[in-house]
Amino acid sequence: MKLEAKEMESARDSSLLLREKLSALAASNKGRPQAFRMRTPLLAQGRANIPVAATEDLTVMVKVYASGGENGLHAHPTEDHSFVILQGAATFYDQDGEMATLHAHEGILIPKGSLYRFHSVESAGPLVMLRVGTPNYALQGKASTRVNPSGEYMQGDSKENRTVEMKVLEDAYFG
Repeated sequence: MKLEAKEMESARDSSLLLREKLSALAASNKGRPQAFRMRTPLLAQGRANIPVAATEDLTVMVKVYASGGENGLHAHPTEDHSFVILQGAATFYDQDGEMATLHAHEGILIPKGSLYRFHSVESAGPLVMLRVGTPNYALQGKASTRVNPSGEYMQGDSKENRTVEMKVLEDAYFG
């Protein structure tokens, strides 16, 4: 099965464009239930954020990592969120050091304002996670959605967050 552009369209977006797409997805559902798929291509390099469902109060994304992770310590001041490992493993850290290494079918809840970072455990293979968050769109216009330990805005796809070019594995999928 060849990779179709629409499957990865949002995966290459900047942090700002990803937020705009989640907001548009939330506005388009008109209060109706949303079914979604978590099938996604696996990566040879980099990471991908794929929005699958959203309302004004909740976002659901599939996140795929070939290696690395969200390597810059950061917090989301207006958003509680949770990660559930679907495939692979990830080690999570807070400002004091390592918190936990999680494997498939395990998860973590990150309260708004909590500093954290994570990286994939490369020996466990490609990392695929479900991310569920409470974006609080009403506050997003008044505050940064991601900040570094100094409280300054930190873009998710920045050098500070060790972003590398995304390369898709041919014919390799999760789900």
